[in-house]
Amino acid sequence: MTIRTRILRPLAVVGLSAAIAWTGLGFAQTSQASAASGSAAMETEAAASISATKADSVISIGRRYLGTPYKFGSRSGVTSTFDCSSFTQYVFKKVGISLPRESRDQATSGKFVSKSNLRKGDLVFFSTTKSGGKIGHVGIYAGNGQILHTYGAGGVKYSSLNSSWWSSHYITARRVIN
Repeated sequence: MTIRTRILRPLAVVGLSAAIAWTGLGFAQTSQASAASGSAAMETEAAASISATKADSVISIGRRYLGTPYKFGSRSGVTSTFDCSSFTQYVFKKVGISLPRESRDQATSGKFVSKSNLRKGDLVFFSTTKSGGKIGHVGIYAGNGQILHTYGAGGVKYSSLNSSWWSSHYITARRVIN
C-alpha cells in the first residue's frame, strides 16, 4: 500500500462518515453521490497538500546549498560542488524522486507543464550559449517567479525567471512531483 493510499483512504472514509453524521443530525440531506463527490474532493485536496509539502521540502533542501560552487560535470551525490543537473538530481533524490543525471534527460521525466501553470517544485529547462538552442540547463521553480539553480559565478542561487536572460532562453517545464 502506497503512502498516498494510506493517507487518502482514511480521509475519504472520514469525509463520507462526516456527511452521514451531519445528515443524521438533521442539518442537511445528502445523497450518496454528493457524499462520494465530497470524498473525491477531499482526496484531491489531500493529494495537492502532499505535493505542496514535497515541493516545499525540495526548495528547503536546495536552499541549504545556496552559494555552493558551480562546477560543470560535478558527480552525482557530491555536495561540495554541483552542476545544474547534479543539483536537481540530488535535491529530488532527498524526497524520494529519482531523476536522470543530465538536464536533457531530466526534461523527459514527469509530465509537461506550461509556463503559465508552473508550481513550486517544477523543473524548468533552458538553452545556454553552448547548447545551440537545445536544453542545456535545468532549475527548480521556487514560486513567485523565482528559480533555484546553479550556474556560473555564485553557484547555487535564486534567479528571476522573468529576467531577460532566463525568459529568453526558457524552453519547457516538467512536473515530477505528483
